[in-house]
Amino acid sequence: MTPAAQRDLPAVPRDALAAPRNPLAALLVHGENAILAIALALMAILPLAEVALRASLGRGVPGASSLVQHLTLIVGMIGAAIAAREDRLLAVAGLHTFLKGTPAASARIASAAVAAAVAAGLCYAAFQFVASEHSVGKELIHGLPVWAVQAFLPIGFALIAVRVLWHASPQWRGRIAALFGAAALIALLLYLPLPRGSLVVAGLVTVVVAIVLGAPIFVALGGAALLLFWGADLPTTSLSLDHYRLVVNPSLPAIPLFTLAGYFLAESNAPQRLVRVFDALLGGLRGGAAAVTVFAAAFFTAFTGASGIAILALGGLLIPLLRGVGHSERSALGLVTSSGSLGVLLPPSLPLILYAVVAKVPMHDMFLGAILPGLTMALLLVLWGRHTAGPGRPGRRFDAREARAAIVDAKWELLLPAVAFLALFSGFATPVEAAAVTALYAIGIETLVHRDLHWRRDVPRVMVEAGLLVGGVLLILGVALGFTNYLVDAQIPDRSIDWATSTLHSRWAFLAALNLFLLAVGCVMDIFSAIVVVVPIMVPVAAAFGVNPVHLGIVFLANMELGYLTPLVGMNIFFASYRFGKPVLEVCRAVLPFLLVLLVGVLLITYLPWLTSVLRSGS
Repeated sequence: MTPAAQRDLPAVPRDALAAPRNPLAALLVHGENAILAIALALMAILPLAEVALRASLGRGVPGASSLVQHLTLIVGMIGAAIAAREDRLLAVAGLHTFLKGTPAASARIASAAVAAAVAAGLCYAAFQFVASEHSVGKELIHGLPVWAVQAFLPIGFALIAVRVLWHASPQWRGRIAALFGAAALIALLLYLPLPRGSLVVAGLVTVVVAIVLGAPIFVALGGAALLLFWGADLPTTSLSLDHYRLVVNPSLPAIPLFTLAGYFLAESNAPQRLVRVFDALLGGLRGGAAAVTVFAAAFFTAFTGASGIAILALGGLLIPLLRGVGHSERSALGLVTSSGSLGVLLPPSLPLILYAVVAKVPMHDMFLGAILPGLTMALLLVLWGRHTAGPGRPGRRFDAREARAAIVDAKWELLLPAVAFLALFSGFATPVEAAAVTALYAIGIETLVHRDLHWRRDVPRVMVEAGLLVGGVLLILGVALGFTNYLVDAQIPDRSIDWATSTLHSRWAFLAALNLFLLAVGCVMDIFSAIVVVVPIMVPVAAAFGVNPVHLGIVFLANMELGYLTPLVGMNIFFASYRFGKPVLEVCRAVLPFLLVLLVGVLLITYLPWLTSVLRSGS
């Protein structure tokens, strides 16, 4: 799924802590930033305290796990509100990015009106949900009522609605027009004397038009869910209940914590240190620069959860490196753009964790199952990069002294994957606790060891940037689950099983059809929405053909990886176009050969299931 425009790119280095001049607005900005940073800090500290107390006293912190899960809800909603404040909610590349003048302004106002109407509907549903929970009076910990944390749901949606309207136009008349448009849409839906079925169809068409015009992604899934539940006369409060249940899933806190670790690496000088290591070890070889590019980009994508971080943070280092060893400008551009998505299949990437949560697969199984397929995709890109490289740097030889110095300088970052895996597979920590250990390790090495980041000036800023991305993702996931549950209630998975088993007569035919289906899904859906919407339907169908859910997940994510590179709609194409100042079509031409190489990798992963099982069988 493509980002809307430069304003919507999640990894663009912007200061989300900047406060406006208005005192009240500045107070709100600082308050939101502080809440988000404190919530993330507690999410990292509490699991570590749990591990320490369990090891020393044989018991943990009472209620710590539940508190961390509910802190994820706070991070998700406040992060989404900040994303709306900064006009960086994840969105498709709407028409307003290609139009100019009055047509572009009108497109933004229209899409904002629909987005605000959907956010208002979700806010009302969340308010009803919190009101019902308030009457129950359940406590979270030490007298803190659960509803007090759940209240962040309606508060977050209310802030999103207001801020979407604010960004509809730089002028007040445009904002007022968007406000009246949102109110008119709600009024027409509720009071127009037409059958509900007709209104639902009209509403769904309106939502699709809004997405085409550039509305945020959550509008498509949240709007569709609201309309379908309302049309079926089902309580929309169940959407908020689904949102709440997903976000407080016991395994979900691992997502913001691993993302936090990745952001501290990306915001420090770690990229330069790691590129120096790979360049010292491999740079003098034919294809060595390609290996540097592939593995450095995959490393950062795996830890940040944002495919574009490698392109935006490392592109300025990697393009000159590739050009210096004989790569053409097109080849260098294609390799950097393609490498940005490789981290999807390398632990502890956000999509791997999310698939494990949605498919109810042990997280360590997904991590082990992904390693060889991820390395296979990386190796294919390295080999193609070697094929397209020049003769290497004339006269350059391996310098053992430089290699040793580079490794010593980057030793703490090089140990980060080992820290994460040791914590996860040693048995002394849960996946969330392992993520917390990894996050605190990354924060420590960049603030206390290397001192690239100042604890007071930089740490809160990086936390807000990481929380902004996490909030945008969790917003999509929360509203997507309601839409998914509607599909389940409509027996879509059962019908899919019946169709597949009657049409496809072997596992291999099913896998071939699955690849074609997933390639199409990757062109029209972002990876996070696809996991929440498609996986619950796909898992039972795959089980009917005897496909292991871990293998299914790796095939799924490998196909979604190609979605980042699909010409004209792939997210990485737009990141690269923005970062390097190249036309979109030029980036598409550069990426096409690498896309075909990765497609070969998808086929290998699909039809060689031992790639996903060999490490798991030995664990």
